[in-house]
Amino acid sequence: MNVLFVCVANAGRSVMAERIFRARAGDGDHARSAGSEPGATIHPLVLVPQRLEPPLVAWADVIVATCDDACPVVPGKRYVQWQLPDPKGRPLTEVRAIRDEVAARVDTLLAELGEAEREQVTHLGE
Repeated sequence: MNVLFVCVANAGRSVMAERIFRARAGDGDHARSAGSEPGATIHPLVLVPQRLEPPLVAWADVIVATCDDACPVVPGKRYVQWQLPDPKGRPLTEVRAIRDEVAARVDTLLAELGEAEREQVTHLGE
């Protein structure tokens, strides 16, 4: 399953989600992140903010918007909306709490994707 995590700047929430997903996902699951309007400067923990472009959207099976107004709903794609606060400029304790919330949501998403794959295999075997 290909999952695209999107936020406006691609400098915090979406990158956290991408990296946590990659660390916890199985071999058949892949993640990327992008921003609808990547920032002009790079956050110290983000190597290269990436613009949300049609090829990334086409690649994705699931699009997860980690903030408001990050991306349009794309027909034919599973779309998930997470309302997460922006970690930019927040104290470390708040950033860690946001990270923990992202991790919990990634775990839930992975469980849901696993269930969907098992259901698909069951239907194919009928």
